[in-house]
Amino acid sequence: MEKRKKSIGVIDGQGGGIGSAIIKRLRETLAEEVEIIGLGTNAMATGAMLKGGANKGASGENAIVQTVKAVDIVVGTMGIVMANSMMGELTPRMAEAIASSPALKCLLPLKIPEVDVIGVTKEPFPHLIDQLIKRIQEMIRE
Repeated sequence: MEKRKKSIGVIDGQGGGIGSAIIKRLRETLAEEVEIIGLGTNAMATGAMLKGGANKGASGENAIVQTVKAVDIVVGTMGIVMANSMMGELTPRMAEAIASSPALKCLLPLKIPEVDVIGVTKEPFPHLIDQLIKRIQEMIRE
């Protein structure tokens, strides 16, 4: 019996650049071992993530709320669990659904103007993606 692929929901908003960069690295490292779903707060973000290599994508509040219930891993910046982040694109309903999802949440500590996370060392974005990829590899190979 073939083992089911792990599914990863990558959530991003605005232009989708962060989500796209994460997906490109996931694809380079894990090839087809995982199913990647690009979940954008808007169509532009979803489009960027599809171009980055997502297997499929969906946009908007309801798509995010419904999909995070079914994926194994949710990836994004810290802002995806904070209502009204991403300049208001991340709605309270989205934040609640993501935080309540049974999926493991892998969150990157990128700076949010109103939030100061104590104890997190400042790392360049590429280093954070390296750490993220390493952790996801560990999870899917368990």
